[in-house]
Amino acid sequence: MEQEFNNLPHRRYNILTGEWILVSPHRTKRPWQGKTEKPVVEKNKSYDPSCYLCPGNTRSNGTINPPYTEPYSFVNDFSALLRDSPTLQKINGLLIAETEKGVCKVVCFSPDHSKTLPLMDVEAITKVIQTWKKEYLELGKKGDINYVQIFENKGDVMGCSNPHPHGQIWSQFSIPTEILKKTRHQKDYWDNNKSGLLTQYIQQELELQERLLLQNEHFVSLVPYWAVWPYEVMIVPKKQLQHIGQLSEEEERAFAEIIKKQTIMYDNLFNISFPYSSGIHQAPTDGNEYPEWHFHMSFYPPLLRSASVKKFMVGYEMFAGPQRDITAEQAAQTLRALPTIHYSEVS
Repeated sequence: MEQEFNNLPHRRYNILTGEWILVSPHRTKRPWQGKTEKPVVEKNKSYDPSCYLCPGNTRSNGTINPPYTEPYSFVNDFSALLRDSPTLQKINGLLIAETEKGVCKVVCFSPDHSKTLPLMDVEAITKVIQTWKKEYLELGKKGDINYVQIFENKGDVMGCSNPHPHGQIWSQFSIPTEILKKTRHQKDYWDNNKSGLLTQYIQQELELQERLLLQNEHFVSLVPYWAVWPYEVMIVPKKQLQHIGQLSEEEERAFAEIIKKQTIMYDNLFNISFPYSSGIHQAPTDGNEYPEWHFHMSFYPPLLRSASVKKFMVGYEMFAGPQRDITAEQAAQTLRALPTIHYSEVS
């Protein structure tokens, strides 16, 4: 039956959001005459004098970056959220709006302009994780911050406005829609089973081995059964942790190891600096207990058939629901077959 599902159109259920995705594996045979993307050009310069994020350079608002040697975080010069927004609400019949407070930060991963995550060593990535952890805990302690979203947009095709390796942290008063959905479904499972939803899911994936990509003592990397993007991946701690603030030093390093290996795997897929949006979903910071939560990091890459063919979310995806062509199992098989050494380091 599993083989039939890998050849026939079918739907898969996302246990975290309660949503369904349409899978159409037979569509991989269709010819492609649509838009192609230019391959991402590697940036080999360790320092770029025109880069707003390199150490010692002046940003667009006149601020001078310190000569930082480790991950560097600062309040975004063009924040989507403002801390000092007044508290206002407008209700006019069916027209409803309210102001939103928050703090947006930028995290430069490395002083080296050329060092994306797969090219950084494990110790350097561990320091990035420690910065994420510090920011999550410090921002989450603020009385008007109820959720902290850590993410990275990598590559021009993902709308990244600066090539220097960096991510962002948006923290805000309200809890975002995706987090509300995942909280509800994890809580329902917790209340009914007295165990974590993702804990049970990981155990099943470890037994089946069909979508598993990487694992170490503390983390697993896999293509989720309900993945939407062609080469979507989720990294999950084996132990149920509600947020990254609970990581031990050993777990921080294990997290860094699997991030490095996973991003090398991505770069080696098409021999390019692989674009993606990645983000960490974790428990809200509103002061409530969230025993049901199990934090996880997701990667949503847009490339489908090659470095030049992108997966577009249009038509049916916009008006009905998500759809994919290659199955999660096919994607996992392709990724697992890739070498573990970065293609740029192979002589």
